[in-house]
Amino acid sequence: MMNYVAEPPGTTPAPEPAVQAEALTVVRGPRTVLRGIDFTVPRGQITGLLGPSGCGKSTLMRSIVGTQAKVTGTLNVLGRPAGHPTLRTRIGYVTQAPSIYNDLTVRQNIDYFAAILDPGRTAATRRHEVDRVLTDVDLATHADALAGNLSGGQRSRVSLAVALLGTPELLVLDEPTVGLDPVLRRDLWTLFHDIAASRGATLLISSHVMDEAERCHRLLLMREGEVLADDTPDALRTRTGSDTVEAAFLHLVDEAVATAHQKETTR
Repeated sequence: MMNYVAEPPGTTPAPEPAVQAEALTVVRGPRTVLRGIDFTVPRGQITGLLGPSGCGKSTLMRSIVGTQAKVTGTLNVLGRPAGHPTLRTRIGYVTQAPSIYNDLTVRQNIDYFAAILDPGRTAATRRHEVDRVLTDVDLATHADALAGNLSGGQRSRVSLAVALLGTPELLVLDEPTVGLDPVLRRDLWTLFHDIAASRGATLLISSHVMDEAERCHRLLLMREGEVLADDTPDALRTRTGSDTVEAAFLHLVDEAVATAHQKETTR
């Protein structure tokens, strides 16, 4: 028989994680892309998903938003199984390739997706929502520009604006700052922190740029389909005796390689 221990009076149970995975595995053809990984993403924080290109970051993100095939293991998102229909309006997702229409203006693009997300809204309410996200991503002065004439960074910000429609509880952003200049990267990270702090949203942001790790509350460090670490930047630096997260990551990679080599030699 299992014994249950009551919570002390006046205590508040820890909030359920925004994302919780156990033995998460994805196989594509002959390749195992995610290798039975376990991790959690806390609510109301920015979690950085970092690792080299090809390590499985995008596959993990597609699994979370419910667009990845052949996923096994347990993956719960906002209290529901990943891909559950009720999650569609609660998650904002930005892929590496901007998903916008070149022959529409910035405003028309965002208005189009706003109408799809909530077709029952009045035109005035939808216009207010579009204005809000345009301001959030600093594109109000480019609202009437054709998307096809925008720079790469501006196009990425249009995709981000679409993801912000409806104030989602979870934002999944796949390398949103790739190719952007340092000033715009700084401004976007300021926006990400504001979204987490003022709205209580959870952000999962992938990157292969290690200096962005220092901007996150928590980190998932990946290599070859496995999670090397799931901890805070400070804890990772302390654990490895490193000055930077990049040095900590390299230390963990060296440890993993040495362990794998030892297993091979003792077979």
